[in-house]
Formats: sequence, C-alpha cells, structure tokens
Amino acid sequence: MAKQLVAEIKDRDSVNAVFLVKDKIMAMAKNGKPYMNLRFMDKSGEIEAKVWDNVDLLDKQFDKDDFVQVRGKASVYMNKMQVVVAEIVKVPEEQVHLADFLPESPRSSSEMRQELKDVVAALTNPYLRGLMESFLADESFIDLYCMAPAAKGMHHVYLGGLLEHSLALVRLVKTIVPLYGGINEDLLIVGALLHDVGKVHEMSYERAFDYTDIGKLLGHITIGVEMVEDRIRQVEGFPRELGILLKHMLLSHHGQYEYGSPKRPKTIEATILNYLDDMDSKINGIRAHIAKESVSTSRWTAYHRLYDRYFFKSNGMEEEVEVERVCDETCEPPREEKPAEVPAGKQERKAFDNQPFKKLENLDLF
Repeated sequence: MAKQLVAEIKDRDSVNAVFLVKDKIMAMAKNGKPYMNLRFMDKSGEIEAKVWDNVDLLDKQFDKDDFVQVRGKASVYMNKMQVVVAEIVKVPEEQVHLADFLPESPRSSSEMRQELKDVVAALTNPYLRGLMESFLADESFIDLYCMAPAAKGMHHVYLGGLLEHSLALVRLVKTIVPLYGGINEDLLIVGALLHDVGKVHEMSYERAFDYTDIGKLLGHITIGVEMVEDRIRQVEGFPRELGILLKHMLLSHHGQYEYGSPKRPKTIEATILNYLDDMDSKINGIRAHIAKESVSTSRWTAYHRLYDRYFFKSNGMEEEVEVERVCDETCEPPREEKPAEVPAGKQERKAFDNQPFKKLENLDLF
C-alpha cells in the first residue's frame, strides 16, 4: 500500500500513516481537561493535529522528533487542515526511511552540484577560484553543503535549500552586474556562495530541522568567517585585502545590527549581496506561506508573525471565475494584529523592514 502523504490528506479523510513529530505541546482546555497540540511532518509537508482523549497516557508514549504511527480523522478547521488523533504509537527508527520525512528542494541535487562546479570553474580570479576549489575538494564538506537547509523556518526550509538559495543568488548577481560598472563579479559570486556557509554546522538536519549547540552559541556568521579564514590560509599568496573584503560580505550580509549583522555593508559588493539575499529569502518564504494554505478558500493568507502581515494570494494572473464567497471575502481585509508588548529593556526585532538608507546614521555606508 502506498504511503499516505501529508500533502494528499483531504477533508474528512481517514488517516493511517507514519509521521515525524515536529512539535508536541501540552495544553489545558477551558473545561480543565488536558489536550495535546501536535505538528506532524513528512517530505511533502506539515499538518497540525490534536489529541483530546487519553492525553496523560499517550503523552508518555512518544516525544518530539519521534516517528509515530497515527490513526485519526482529517478535517478543516479555520481554513487549515488538521488531524484529530484517535491512536498514536511510537515507531522504531530502524523501521522507517529517513528520506521519507524531510522535505527536499524541488531542484535535482545532481543538477545543482553540476551548476556549482560550473560556476566555480568560470571564476577568473585565481585566488577566489582556488578558495572555492578547496571547498569543493572536501567531500565531507560538500555533502553537508548540498544537503543543508537554508533556515529552520523562514525560507528554503528543506534539504538542499542552502545550495538552492546560494545558486539563486549567483544567478541574480549575473543579472545585476551588467547593469552597473566597476563591480567585482568574482568577489560577489563567491560571497553569494559562501555567505551562509556556516549553516552546514549551525543546523542539524538528520531528523527535524533544528540548531546545533555550536549554532546556538556562535551562529552561522561567526562559524562561516572561521571556515573561510581556514580555507584562505590554504591558498598560497591569497591577497590580504581580498580576504578582508570577502569576510566583510559574510559579516554584513544581514544588513543591520538588529537583524544579527555584526557589521553593516560598507562596500558596493556587500550592499548588493545584502539586498539580493534579503529578496530571494523573502520571495521563497512568502511563497511557502501561501502554499501551506492550499485548502483555504480565502483570498488572504493567515497572519504571518515573522513578516508581521497578511498576504493577498491573487496576483492577477488567474482566470476570473465565479467562486463561492466566504466571510472574509465579503468583509474588510483582515486587520493588522497589534504587536505584543515588549518587556522593558528588550528591543523588538522587526523582520520585514530592510531600509538601511532611511536613517541618517546609515550614511557611513559610503
């Protein structure tokens, strides 16, 4: 019998499948009874689930990151698919195939590996090409680089996401460079390939996507700069200033201090990388947010806490057809939610405002 995938589950379907437990949270209903909020996943996507009965007993049977056999009923609640669980049993890891439970890049891994090799071979600067060839010659590194996701939750959250995102930046670089003069294209391409290289060690991705101890303690920017410095030392005669310019791109690619960037971009190449990285990650993140709501009849997405807004699903390319009107289509668009109050002494981080030129203090970019 074919495996029942998350993406194939429809309203009122009976569910009987093995999933990976991504989240597990105990809660208390208004009547004082405990219940369980779960999030299951496989390579096709994620789905929310609830356990209403025998909660205390079932809570002891499995944990987050376990594989479980689930029997229940699917239903649409508040425009989202969820499973009401009747039975849930832990499944030993040796009985499952890990590749069935983690999402993968829509692009072929072998295709992306070849594109990476072609990009490196086309570099004209011998030092930058030597640096990248040093990375490519390390098979243990390249396997991690081609497997890692680009993030845990914001964008390219799937195996191969880091490589897909990095190659997308290279293609954007090659589009931008001809429009302007005096840009170091090789430096910008290598910056695009290495800007998130530290994520191969910042994140764990053998089971659910999460952060490693070194990732939590140092972060991918610091890890990446250390990795690049180690490789630079292996390239004989690598110019000191060229190394500084490259490491500056890694240190500044988040753009602003409040976004976790140790430095702000202070070169043309670093500034371009910051904007292209921000654009590609947000386009991917917004598309993924919209795609998660395929069962919803609303023309608006649910509220996205990280981006602090709702998104309108239509872009004018669909054929105009008569559709059943639902409440939030006949009423005003959803109101923006008021941000939660920030405790004294803590600065709220805004994730979707990337306008480094709007403050006078940023003029030292130049």
